[in-house]
Amino acid sequence: MEVTKLEHACQVLTRDGVRLVLDPGNLTRPLDLTGVAAVVVTHAHPDHVTPDQVRRVLDGNPDAVVIGPAGVAAALADAGVAVDVVTDGDARSVGPFALTFHGTRHNLIHSSVPVVDNTGVLVDGRLFHPGDAYTVPSVPVEVLATPIGAPWLKVGELMDWVAAVAPRRAYPIHEATLSEVGYDMHVARLREVVEPGGGEVTLLAPGDTDTV
Repeated sequence: MEVTKLEHACQVLTRDGVRLVLDPGNLTRPLDLTGVAAVVVTHAHPDHVTPDQVRRVLDGNPDAVVIGPAGVAAALADAGVAVDVVTDGDARSVGPFALTFHGTRHNLIHSSVPVVDNTGVLVDGRLFHPGDAYTVPSVPVEVLATPIGAPWLKVGELMDWVAAVAPRRAYPIHEATLSEVGYDMHVARLREVVEPGGGEVTLLAPGDTDTV
């Protein structure tokens, strides 16, 4: 399976020529893709999904399905986009991909900011994209797409979460809120957790592809 990291939270996974799009939000380039089996959205915040991005994918891939928690279905309803609603413990198969879903709530930003639902996705039992939550799946995670900068993120808590997940590989995502200096600092902390145990941290710039 190949993963292409795009800007911020969006990633495109490819297996056997079939694509899976994760979290296409407003900080990501306009998507022009074919061969898409599904769009998976972890939560309804616009940096993870917009109706325009989803509609653009569906216009080019009319048989693709959209999968996400109930808040995503509500956010896309006015755009006429049907969503297969999932929550913690659910599973789906789309094209060659096996998906399981983990977690229910977004991390707290501030007491004044409503907490939305958030459900991460584990793809093929290997790659976990948590959305905006410190969810620890009940199964081993080989590859972790690691949010590294956000209004809700404290680097010490990030380190504790990554240690709890204990992935063999990690790559940073959700970096748009960070300066170059801040990104380097947070990556250094991520390495401090992953690498002493023999794990690997891979840095992917927007547009880079890696095999996982």
